[in-house]
Amino acid sequence: MKFNLKVWRQPNTNTPGKMVDYKIDNVNPDMSFLEMIDVLNEDIIRKGEAPVAFDHDCREGICGMCSMYINGRAHGPLKGTTTCQLMMRNFTDGETIHVEPFRAKAFPVLKDLIVDRTAFDRIQAVGGFVSVNTGQVQDANNLPVEKEKADLAMDAASCIGCGACVAACKNASAMLFVGAKVSQYALLPQGQIERKIRVQKMVAQMDEEGFGACTNTGACSAECPKEISITNIARMNREYLSTSLLED
Repeated sequence: MKFNLKVWRQPNTNTPGKMVDYKIDNVNPDMSFLEMIDVLNEDIIRKGEAPVAFDHDCREGICGMCSMYINGRAHGPLKGTTTCQLMMRNFTDGETIHVEPFRAKAFPVLKDLIVDRTAFDRIQAVGGFVSVNTGQVQDANNLPVEKEKADLAMDAASCIGCGACVAACKNASAMLFVGAKVSQYALLPQGQIERKIRVQKMVAQMDEEGFGACTNTGACSAECPKEISITNIARMNREYLSTSLLED
């Protein structure tokens, strides 16, 4: 397969970037998108040029690092798929593919396709934890959890923090990410100790980081590779409102 690639190249945060054209052929249809970028970089290096910088780690759809905007969609054209799980057979031979980094004030571009997503880490740090007693580990069966709540908590916990929700949102909102992180603890008995301060601190940190507001277009959930439901945003809003009323 052959492709015409238009790739965003930017040396650093403070230097303007631009789209650069590349041509690549002999692409195996069974290659992942990241493997195709690997082959492209080998060609670029042979020419004595700097390779395209991009984030990756597990390449199994788990780590959330392979965040790319491909042909106008976060992680590419397939639903419920990360960039590393996107295969080249899902494109048409000879197609022109546009590859860009995620665009958001809170996600500044570090280099080429790499953005700084540590804003998510700071949000998680202020409230994404639970208090536990020291000593012997409590038997799991001593903390019964309703199956429905356990399933909802697991669905929320499947968020990998890739930032696709932010990239897809016209306001660059992080509400789906924060809603998922709040929900996974609010639904379980282990998360009740910090329940009040958790949502207040995480929402405050989200606002401080410069993420936009939610206008319920649903683009975040539609582009999320783990298909996190926007009901988590509603739950976060209820948690925030209830703690605010209790405070008053």
